[in-house]
Amino acid sequence: MFKFLKKKKIAGNGYKLGAEGESVRDRESLELTIPELETQRYRQVERYFLEKPYTSVLILEDTNSNEYLYFVEEPGLNEEEKFFLREIREKLKNALLFAEIKGKDKGEILKEKIKEVITRYHINISQDSIDKITYYIIRDFVHFGKIDVFMSDPNIEDISCDGYDIPIFLYHRNYGSLRTNVTFSEREMDSFVTCLAQRGNKHISISEPMVDITLQDGSRAQLTLGKEITTKGSTFTIRKFRKSLITPVDLIRWGTFSVEEMAYLWLAVDNGKSILFVGGTASGKTTSMNAVSLFIAQNAKIVTIEDTRELRLPHDNWIPGVTKEVFMGGEVGRIEMYDLLKAALRQRPEYILVGEVRGEEALVLFQAMSVGHTTFSTFHADSVDSAIHRLEYPPLSVPRSMIQALNIVSIQAQVVMKGKKKRRNLEITEIIGIDPTSRNIKTRKLFEWHSASDSFRNLDIFASKVLDDIVRFKGWSRDDLVEEFEVRTGILEMMAVNEITPDGFLSIVRNFQTNPDKVRKQYGI
Repeated sequence: MFKFLKKKKIAGNGYKLGAEGESVRDRESLELTIPELETQRYRQVERYFLEKPYTSVLILEDTNSNEYLYFVEEPGLNEEEKFFLREIREKLKNALLFAEIKGKDKGEILKEKIKEVITRYHINISQDSIDKITYYIIRDFVHFGKIDVFMSDPNIEDISCDGYDIPIFLYHRNYGSLRTNVTFSEREMDSFVTCLAQRGNKHISISEPMVDITLQDGSRAQLTLGKEITTKGSTFTIRKFRKSLITPVDLIRWGTFSVEEMAYLWLAVDNGKSILFVGGTASGKTTSMNAVSLFIAQNAKIVTIEDTRELRLPHDNWIPGVTKEVFMGGEVGRIEMYDLLKAALRQRPEYILVGEVRGEEALVLFQAMSVGHTTFSTFHADSVDSAIHRLEYPPLSVPRSMIQALNIVSIQAQVVMKGKKKRRNLEITEIIGIDPTSRNIKTRKLFEWHSASDSFRNLDIFASKVLDDIVRFKGWSRDDLVEEFEVRTGILEMMAVNEITPDGFLSIVRNFQTNPDKVRKQYGI
């Protein structure tokens, strides 16, 4: 689709965007250009630079299909530059063997070594050519090669390659799922997947062709190698790591939760209530659990248990547990979530966070709840009833008497509104107990999302069993509870309106935990 797209010349400099032999230095001032051959078909929607002057992104709309396209622009290389790129890359391998890299910036080391190679072998090329060659070498040696633009674009959430010579697809925060102009040949793809697995300290091979990894920046990836289990060839799916913390205030501003819902969850977290975040794939379960966990007191002891690291907490008293796989078919040394959870109970945590409940660890988790441990976890289901049904039946087989130890179920989903995908909390429901007559689990829905108006309804927050328990535990009156709820609602609303940063959010919440009167006075709440 993209191979026919060419760029118009830009008056005044005589260079073409992405064209062979273009001047990198002129790219910083280039104006937006429309693909020349199919101007009638493609409408330019947006263009932004990621690393001036080397990389930029062009968002196009296919007017025939109304599909958005993600077009990556990088410096073009002529045949001479391609030759020297191959030569310098090869000679760098020997030059880097004896380089001292500990504690140094790898990009700067590469720049120094490139200069050494050019000088030693008397390579006579222009500075523009050197700049472009340096960009591609650093991109491939230090960063993520062909997908480096996607990894550096803060708007991208997911990157998916489905096989050989198939365009990579992305999930863009503003435009949804997009096709790109980047593909991998069979040789490139197999090599890239192998290198990506090594970056995640994992092994992938034809005998073990599937692996989950966590990259150094925190991104999560699922990889397959060859055509044995994915018939179109090797694949990778990367769930990108967001550099800045997502706070409860962000979820309020994005419309995922209402202010009242978040104030309720804040009270629940402060008072040790267990929460299960339920939803389908990409519904934002883990994001919400991580955000709500920021309400945990700074010095509280936390243990997290995950297959691949996704949770990020700013707490010092935190043990992040990750499962361990073994190779060559053995079982010795394998550490599963079940093992980590049993170990966590001996570590005397105040909060246990489990990345996702899906196996035998469910029984241990609910046993932990039953004996008083506060636990947060995520779970795949689309409603409270289906979540309870899945928990009760094999392979989880959690007894009904243990399920009543769970306090709160938050149901989330990815919905489509005005053609755009949004994440919404569909309902917050409490587990009340077991009906003595029917022996069914009793629930009470406190909040629900109304799709037609995209608004949240408070169904009777002060009939909450969780809040009743808090009132008894704290020795509050009903008026005290109403006041506390309104104060927290006011603080969250103030932070959302003022777009408080993650650091600011943490500072306010921690100050409120230690000196609530000071915070109320400071912000007039």
